[in-house]
Amino acid sequence: MPVSHYFLLLQQCARRNAPNIAKKLHAQLLKNGLHGCGPLPNTLLDAYGKCGLPGDAFSLFDEMPHRDQVSWASILTAYNQANLPHLTLSIFHSMLADDRLWPDHFVYASLVKACASLGSIRLGRQVHASFLLSPFCADDVTKSSLVDMYAKCGLPDDARAVFDSILVKNAVSWTAMISAYSRSGLKSDALAIFQRAPARTLFSWTALISGLVQSGNNVDAFRLFINMRREGVDIVDPLVLSSIVGACANLAALELGKQIHGLVVVLGYESCLFISNALIDMYAKCSDILGAKDIFTGMDRRDVVSWTSIIVGAAQHGKAEEALELFDEMVLTGVKPNEVTFVGLIYACSHVGLVKRGRDLFNFMIKEYGITPSLQHYTCLLDLLSRSGHLDEAENLINRMPFRPDEPTWAAFLSACKQHGKTEMAVRIADGLLSLKPEDPSTYILLSNIYARAAMWDKVAKIRKLMTLMEVRKEPGYSCIDIGKEKQVFYAGETAHPMKDEICFLLKELDAEMRRRGYVPDTSSVLHDMEQQEKEKQLFWHSERLAVAYGLLKSVPGTVIRIVKNLRVCADCHTVLKFISVIAKREIVVRDANRYHHFKGGTCSCNDFW
Repeated sequence: MPVSHYFLLLQQCARRNAPNIAKKLHAQLLKNGLHGCGPLPNTLLDAYGKCGLPGDAFSLFDEMPHRDQVSWASILTAYNQANLPHLTLSIFHSMLADDRLWPDHFVYASLVKACASLGSIRLGRQVHASFLLSPFCADDVTKSSLVDMYAKCGLPDDARAVFDSILVKNAVSWTAMISAYSRSGLKSDALAIFQRAPARTLFSWTALISGLVQSGNNVDAFRLFINMRREGVDIVDPLVLSSIVGACANLAALELGKQIHGLVVVLGYESCLFISNALIDMYAKCSDILGAKDIFTGMDRRDVVSWTSIIVGAAQHGKAEEALELFDEMVLTGVKPNEVTFVGLIYACSHVGLVKRGRDLFNFMIKEYGITPSLQHYTCLLDLLSRSGHLDEAENLINRMPFRPDEPTWAAFLSACKQHGKTEMAVRIADGLLSLKPEDPSTYILLSNIYARAAMWDKVAKIRKLMTLMEVRKEPGYSCIDIGKEKQVFYAGETAHPMKDEICFLLKELDAEMRRRGYVPDTSSVLHDMEQQEKEKQLFWHSERLAVAYGLLKSVPGTVIRIVKNLRVCADCHTVLKFISVIAKREIVVRDANRYHHFKGGTCSCNDFW
């Protein structure tokens, strides 16, 4: 077989992702003594890289007696495609030291992509500087990669400076610039670039929509997705579907999520791994943990993201034992857990008070998997200890952890002190936190509540004066409820709703029945100086009660009522929702600022631990 035929066959392997055929051709080349002929070594190296065989690619590369810029570009590309950007950067120095070769534009593009994947702006700027001093400084492909790198590092102005220097802008450079603006939350700039682009491809739509989802502009992302569908753009790549499923998760829009799931099935992408992973996360965040489990059990192949998504979902819904069982099953199947998996597991323990198991998992993560704990791991462990009343141990952990505690860490610990009635410790922590001059308005609200509980009215006055100077306003409590395609938002104390009278009448009926069954209002969360009756009246108009009453009036009897609340459910409303679940014989699912609560038959999935 002539060399040219091997050359063509190897190129076909690279295009068709046929690793087994590539290995067979390699064996034939060795057998026939052709493995060093002409362009064959570099072509084989490229085929191994594109077939997802970085180990084989490096073995071949390491044995090559003569390596050129093409060889280097191929091995660096192989590592990038295998999601091993750290190896791309670590072996690059050998190009200069061992082979005495200077990088060309293909090598520069690979190095920039590795920096983008790692989010390493320091190294990225060094590569950019070297590129500008090289003979290839006018290469537009490398410039497009630089635009993408600056976009991923959250530097849209730097991305724009490089973009404007590109003489012939192709689809890649336009898409990268759209992504730079949209993922940075610069919606108007992203739309302006999108409108200016010479062609609206699926990939430019995807960059715009995905970036908006990442920056929290979920509603705008949905509107654009609808426009894309109306323009008849053929979805030949499912990434945009993954992003829009993520938008459903962020909005807790279950019915919308189900429609997108249907579209995924119609388009034939239900077996796509990252789409399935996104659907697990979406159903879990939309309070339908059974839907998440259905997706998970129906998957032919699962990776660490699949397992982690279902573990975190189970944990958030108060199913700690199930989350821990899933972890054991994950380990048995040979899937190696990552940092996020352990965050979910320790979180699961914290919401049911499994202190010993949480400590063990924290240590297991370090000793068995060599994972260095991040601030998030320490925060979860701190939450576990403080929620469970181990406040002295929690404070010791804060003092010895290798991270400087941030404002949310101190605020979470302070909140636990408040919950466990440790007034003296709470005041001490509050004094320290106040000296840090916190920036989050909710921290000032918490500090005010701590001092009010301790009857330290001079400090309450000081906090309120600071709040006035900072124009801090307490975030109003609100609850959202979806009934079919209709979405309603209720604010605490709202009296302007068209169904106000019906809602008020039903709540009064429920209140009377609850009192007959032994309900006594818990007014401890109302810290204003007012009569008991006035405190009870305040509780009566909390947003989740209004949303539940509306759901009972408008939804189909027997269906689950799903509510999203922006703040933590207070102790009294938690009790009320347990009573209502029995009286109305309905399951009520509430996603609050802390977790998910499944109220059914007079009990809650959190076991009153939230």
